[in-house]
Amino acid sequence: MIGPDPQPNRFISWLPFATLLQKEILRFLRVSFQTLLAPIVTASLYLFVFGATLGDRISVLEGFSYAQFVIPGLILMGVINNSFANTSSSLLISRYLGNIVDLLVTPITPPQFIVAYTLAAMLRGLLVGGAVLLISTFFSPLPWVHPWSACAMAALASFLFAQFGLITAIYANTFDSLAMFNNFLILPLIYLGGVFYPISILPPLWERLSRFNPLLYLIDGFRHAILGVGDIPLAVSFAISGGMAAILFLWAALLIGRGYKLRL
Repeated sequence: MIGPDPQPNRFISWLPFATLLQKEILRFLRVSFQTLLAPIVTASLYLFVFGATLGDRISVLEGFSYAQFVIPGLILMGVINNSFANTSSSLLISRYLGNIVDLLVTPITPPQFIVAYTLAAMLRGLLVGGAVLLISTFFSPLPWVHPWSACAMAALASFLFAQFGLITAIYANTFDSLAMFNNFLILPLIYLGGVFYPISILPPLWERLSRFNPLLYLIDGFRHAILGVGDIPLAVSFAISGGMAAILFLWAALLIGRGYKLRL
């Protein structure tokens, strides 16, 4: 005969992590019109402008229409923006309301804290990217030369900007300062990172300067994996992007582990 559990209230180590992950996913799903539908509509407008109106009229890459060239960049732009927005807004709201202190006293480790926020952000970013990809099929087909590499690059970009969102939310003191990171750092780097043009058509000086843009390696790598051609070798794009992701993860872990600007 099996007796009663001698430890009925034993601690389940993964339960705080799973609870935080569920909370973060439900947070953006409850306002899906704002977190999912709005960026999909915005990306659809980009697709209409560059796909329906300019797609077959100009070409910046031999053998491909302009729509085929620009669609991978628009997909990754949706992934990047929404992954960053999810972690940065969620953590800053928790800091602003003060409930981040309650979360820090729970039995959850800094890596679990980061991974829970990151997975929720990646889910949001990849859902938006997938929706943009689905809509793009109405404008132009893509060859998908290296599909697994493309998926890996999209996941890497989402992971990287989820970490950057956490770091930004820790350093930002107001929502205005958070918006400054997006408007004056991320968006310019995206637009100058080869979303709408290949750097190979730039003058030599500007082409060399563009190689210092970290987003170039994400965008060009993703496009390279889909179309089979790019300005930078695919292995180099993965190596540089993976290095940046690792640095940002360690940076976020250091800040959260010390409770920097999180504990009152």
